[in-house]
Amino acid sequence: MIFISQVSRIAGLFGAVLMALTGAMLTFEVVARYFFIKPTIWAAELSQLCLIWGCLLSMAWLLSMRRHITVNAVTSLLPKTAQKACVALALLCIVVFSGIVTIWGWDIFYDSFSRGRTTGSLLNLPTWVAELSVPLGFGLLTLQAVADLIALPRDATSSLGASHE
Repeated sequence: MIFISQVSRIAGLFGAVLMALTGAMLTFEVVARYFFIKPTIWAAELSQLCLIWGCLLSMAWLLSMRRHITVNAVTSLLPKTAQKACVALALLCIVVFSGIVTIWGWDIFYDSFSRGRTTGSLLNLPTWVAELSVPLGFGLLTLQAVADLIALPRDATSSLGASHE
C-alpha cells in the first residue's frame, strides 16, 4: 500500500510538472502570436496533451492527500463510525467507476494504437498518446482507492476531501 502511495505521489509530481509546462507553452504561444506575429504549430496541441496527462496522473495523489472536493455538510454531523462508513462507500464507488473507466479506456487506447489513428492536426500525432493517459490515470486511481480502502479501518480519516462549509 505504501508502494501505491509512492507511485501516486511520483505521478502527481510529474503531473504538476506537466501543468507548469502547459502554462509555459501557452505563454510562449501568446507571446509568439501577438508580439512577434509568428504562431507555433506545436504549442496548442502539446499543451493540451500536457494538460490531459497532468490532470489524469494527479488524481491518485490527490486522493491519497485527501484533496478532492467533497461536500460533507451532512456527513460531518454524523458520528465518526458513520462518517467512516461513508468514506468506505465513497472509496468503493471510486474503485468501481475508475475500474470501469480503466478497462474501457484501455480498449479505446488499444484500438487507436492498432489502427494507427492520428489527430489530423498540423502535428498529426497518434491519438493513442493522449488516450493512454485514461487507463493509466484511472488505473492508478483504482489502485490508490483500493489501498485507501484497505487502510481505512486503522486510519483516522473521516472524510475524503478538504472541504469547508
